[in-house]
Amino acid sequence: MIEYHVRVHPSADRLPREDQLAWKLAAVATATDELDTDSAAMAVNRVIDNASVAVASLLRRPVAVARAQATAHRAIAPGASVFGTHARVSPEWAAWANGTAVRELDFHDTYLAADYSHPGDNIPPLLAVAQHTGRTGADLLRAVVAAYEIHVALVKGICLHAHRIDHVAHLSAATAGGLGALLRLPTETVYQAIQQAVHTTTATRQSRKGEISSWKAYAPAFAGKAAVEAVDRAMRGETSPSPIYEGEDGFLAWMLDGPDADYTVTLPGPGEPRRAILDTYTKEHSAEYQAQAVIDLARRLRARTGPLEHVRSVVLHTSHHTHHVIGSGANDPQKYDPTASRETLDHSVPYILAVALEDGAWHHERSYAPERAARPETVALWRKTTTVEDPEWTRRYHDPDPDRRAFGGRAVITLDDGSLIEDELAVADAHPAGARPFDRPAYAAKFRTLTEGAVAPGDQDRFLAAAEHLAELTAADLDGLFPTVDTQTVSDHDATLPKGLF
Repeated sequence: MIEYHVRVHPSADRLPREDQLAWKLAAVATATDELDTDSAAMAVNRVIDNASVAVASLLRRPVAVARAQATAHRAIAPGASVFGTHARVSPEWAAWANGTAVRELDFHDTYLAADYSHPGDNIPPLLAVAQHTGRTGADLLRAVVAAYEIHVALVKGICLHAHRIDHVAHLSAATAGGLGALLRLPTETVYQAIQQAVHTTTATRQSRKGEISSWKAYAPAFAGKAAVEAVDRAMRGETSPSPIYEGEDGFLAWMLDGPDADYTVTLPGPGEPRRAILDTYTKEHSAEYQAQAVIDLARRLRARTGPLEHVRSVVLHTSHHTHHVIGSGANDPQKYDPTASRETLDHSVPYILAVALEDGAWHHERSYAPERAARPETVALWRKTTTVEDPEWTRRYHDPDPDRRAFGGRAVITLDDGSLIEDELAVADAHPAGARPFDRPAYAAKFRTLTEGAVAPGDQDRFLAAAEHLAELTAADLDGLFPTVDTQTVSDHDATLPKGLF
């Protein structure tokens, strides 16, 4: 691996393109060819994972709205598929609809380092363009592995959240790079597309603060759509704000650490395998990733607490990120509001911990139902639940060794009689270092569970067979990556929505 120092340069330096971060990212994409076997297998897992959560979200309002917008942009031919319909639409709109479906439940993969990310968000735009341009399953695999490589490198090296910049700025760069790998574009073209994508998708983190709205699901879909459009323009010869990262009026200088910014981004050298996807992890539970271990910990504690009405307080000792982003350290009153949106509740670890303690389980719909959040006994326990930052858990969160990195915490439950019940969990059970690491059968089981009632068993089998043989699929076979659902039910649901411009 090669470490690149990325810093701000005055325009007078005329920094050569080959020395710019956007060029180096593009070079990683265009040099991705022979795939590491384990990386390719994990990419298949993530295609399955994405379809699972997309089908489970089809009747949710943000997904239905995105789908309605997309199906108003029908393609003559060949176009791209949209989950839940038979429509073929323009690829950027398929990326928009499918990206929203994948993201809506906060239930697919994650990578956490200097910044945060959901690298599975790269897959919908890559799949859409692969369909539209007649690429094969092997082409799609190459694109997914390249996008993950770029995404993980940026998330490791450049922190956005410290400056309240939303993490989709890294996503758009990765998607543009993945599209370059998919289409085997010249490095120069991918370089221009990456810069356009970053320039047009830099936004604040208010989408994940306060009253979190449905835009949380749309934000990565918007980044994917923007990346598709950026690649289209770059292929037509259009150029971009350059250098987008290092320029004196660029991303680092004004959005991040300022004129003295200096970041280190580590990328594979020539001939090195692309294995970054193996550092990422998926979710067993539909909630923010830092809540995964907390849910598993609550399930373990539930057997020891006795009647929860005797609980005086619940304190989770955890990392800076968990405390300040989804814990009581965020100082968001909405995180304790029984009428809060689902998007807010899945970013409230006090809520998640309280419900998991009560139920000993977690469900992507029932655990967030308004009547569930409003239960008086739940509200009482919820408001007794707080988080505190523990420097040791913060250190473990940022451990440079992925095998030692920890995303959990230590729970201390105080009962009315003053007795304490304590336990801790470093990583979720489904984490690669956890008690039950997710493997191919676990991904398949998640797919069958989340699509039950929406996809017939035979169609579940056909989808899994297509996904598991992704490297062998022809261009026509890519349609098999969209599970067959009851489109009449979806259509009837969508007909009830208010109409927009399209």
